[in-house]
Amino acid sequence: MYKKLMILSAILSLFMSGSVLAKHDDDDGYKKSKRLPPGLQKKLERGGELPPGWQKKIAEGQVIDRDLYRRSRILSPVDIHGEQIIRLDDRTMRIIEATGEIIHIFGQ
Repeated sequence: MYKKLMILSAILSLFMSGSVLAKHDDDDGYKKSKRLPPGLQKKLERGGELPPGWQKKIAEGQVIDRDLYRRSRILSPVDIHGEQIIRLDDRTMRIIEATGEIIHIFGQ
């Protein structure tokens, strides 16, 4: 009986800590996020800008879309903390390279 209570207690503590309910990364190590629609990808390839709704997604704490990351210009190599500085259109930002999370947007 005591073992069952200990196991139940351990399972409940995992659920309460949120580790079981955390978002999982996809195969590339990036948190799952919406991908750019094909039409928007083509527009960006031709030199167009992101619509206002997608521009709002480029904010501190957000995960940058993989397609946007591929379009960006890398300004610094990955440092010892796993961070790098990139430029996307008119925005320069520091990101965590492994996850794509935006840490800081310069000039804001």
